Amino acid sequence: MNYLHGFHAGNHADVLKHTVLIHLLRRLKAKDKPFFVLDTHAGRGRYLIQGEQARKTEEARGGVFRMITLRKLPAPLAAYLEQVERDNPVGALVSYPGSPLIAAQQTRADDRLVCVEAQKGEAEALKSLFVHDARVQVQNGDGYAAVKAQLPPKERRGLVLIDPPYEAQEQEYGLILQALADGLSRWPTGIYAVWYPIKQRATLKSFLRKAALLPCKSALVLELLVRPDNSPLRMNGSGMLVLNAPFRMDAELGSSLSKLVELLDDGGASHRIEWLKSAD
Repeated sequence: MNYLHGFHAGNHADVLKHTVLIHLLRRLKAKDKPFFVLDTHAGRGRYLIQGEQARKTEEARGGVFRMITLRKLPAPLAAYLEQVERDNPVGALVSYPGSPLIAAQQTRADDRLVCVEAQKGEAEALKSLFVHDARVQVQNGDGYAAVKAQLPPKERRGLVLIDPPYEAQEQEYGLILQALADGLSRWPTGIYAVWYPIKQRATLKSFLRKAALLPCKSALVLELLVRPDNSPLRMNGSGMLVLNAPFRMDAELGSSLSKLVELLDDGGASHRIEWLKSAD
């Protein structure tokens, strides 16, 4: 099971991932030209966080529930909450939008979205969600293979989101690095955003060091910890690695991550924004 997909819908990791995703999509929309989005590990697109799936509510209480009634937030967080509220009745929080639904609702009529999901049941649910949206193509298959199959896109601009289940733990990082290398060889100007869990930071050093050596213009890390990263038994936080990140993305999201540290602290929260490779 993915750290985010399903059981953990709306937790602190979702808040970070989807705040970054919405920010990237809005930056792409700043230009009139159409763009392409590939979601390699898409999930089912929408998750109930009450009712039959009520256990998810406990995860959400440490994430989106702490934010949903707040106002006067930094613009990226306000945009994130607006997106979540768009998928719920006024004054209630009964479902949580996954990355495919967020991307579809953020994109325009001439933009295009391809979502890949390995689990057949999840893929079928995603197909049902987008059955009337011709801009969205849903595939039941291997998300890493889709990087080779879908790139470069005809639009020539856009985003690849890689949010794998990390079932293989350390082996997953090798698969991600290979997918990034494949993607950059085919589409060197695309934006690549990778979500990763943080338990103990030491386990990430090799992955991030190798990612910085890839042939990209820039590599930016944005991390949110809700507690110290010293336990291998629980997800203490998460990060987003963004290759070919838009100019000034670090500055534009800095206040949002600082605010999330304040709002989602579970004892020793912190954040990190660092360029592993700066654009020339």
